[in-house]
Amino acid sequence: MTEISIGKSAPDFTLPANGGGSVTLSDLKGKSVVLFFYPKDDTSGCTTEAKDFTTLADQFSAAGVAVIGISPDSVKSHDKFAAKHALSVTLASDEEKSVLQTYGVWKEKSMYGKTYMGVERTTVLIDASGKIAAIWPKVKVPGHAQAVLEAAKVL
Repeated sequence: MTEISIGKSAPDFTLPANGGGSVTLSDLKGKSVVLFFYPKDDTSGCTTEAKDFTTLADQFSAAGVAVIGISPDSVKSHDKFAAKHALSVTLASDEEKSVLQTYGVWKEKSMYGKTYMGVERTTVLIDASGKIAAIWPKVKVPGHAQAVLEAAKVL
């Protein structure tokens, strides 16, 4: 696991994405990028978060910011999720969990006394030069997308 931190270069990756394409972080150099790591398609918190980023997509785009959601779900799952909720943000699939591990968001979690491995909801803001500008660990969804937009606008 790589330790990511503010001011360091964001680790590059290429992942398959919804809609049949793929996304490569280094291809986006020259614009800021929001990576929002989320646990699972079509669960309440993840749906709200993805819808909030979609609602603000035009404002992110106007600010020159790409928004990418990453979870361990399959591309097929992402396609269904995006269609069901009219999501316009890119959803990347990390079934191998390599990017999740590299960014340090694949962690041991616990629920009802049982421990398991899963995604810790985290958002990473990367500036146009490819450096990490901000990290939001253990994200609470309400108001989060708006806070990320405000931070992205000042880059």
